[in-house]
Amino acid sequence: MKPYITVRKPICCWKSKPPLNVYYSPQAYLLLEEQATVKREYYQGQIIAMSGASLTHNRLVSRLHVALANGLAGKPCEVFMSDLRVEINQGRNYFYPDVTVVRGEPQLAGQRNDTITNPTIVIEVLSTSTEQRDRGDKFRAYEQLASLTEYVLVDQYRVRVEYFRRVSPQEWQLLVLTDLAETVQLQSIAVTISLADIYRGITFEHPKSPTPFKRKSDSKRTKKNP
Repeated sequence: MKPYITVRKPICCWKSKPPLNVYYSPQAYLLLEEQATVKREYYQGQIIAMSGASLTHNRLVSRLHVALANGLAGKPCEVFMSDLRVEINQGRNYFYPDVTVVRGEPQLAGQRNDTITNPTIVIEVLSTSTEQRDRGDKFRAYEQLASLTEYVLVDQYRVRVEYFRRVSPQEWQLLVLTDLAETVQLQSIAVTISLADIYRGITFEHPKSPTPFKRKSDSKRTKKNP
């Protein structure tokens, strides 16, 4: 079995910035979302448009959802796709994870039936337009959720799954999987998913602009946590 890498904070090598627009209150954002024709996320007063997902992205999300739904049959857990919103820190942030798993009863935010506050697992499929936020600002925000025990990043341009498991409030263990014969073991829900099932039938595309994020570890073996 591959060794885990222990990190004190969510791994990131930058500080991504939301658009410098007018500040919106959480209440204003939620009202605008009810009237919007496309989904938008909310990060510390900024409303951030979500770009359309590729065919590969949708296929990966679908395969993950099916594998989780099958694995959770008969268990007190539920899996949701990207139409379910997650509230963080009493409305400071609102995100739409690609896949969310809740162990136990979903806790609604302010009695809203479209927003929860207690995800157990969050899975994001990376794209060139979202990778920086998924690794940086969003991971740091998700970390504030006491309910979150596992965070998974799935690459859509190559076989690569990064599995983060929380071992203390601000400490995570990272396992990087790059072989189709390997499996992701989601310990909080006792479900195992093979990379072969995740990437079944996937034809990889070349990343489109913007240029994919280059990790510091690709060019330097030594890196510092923020």
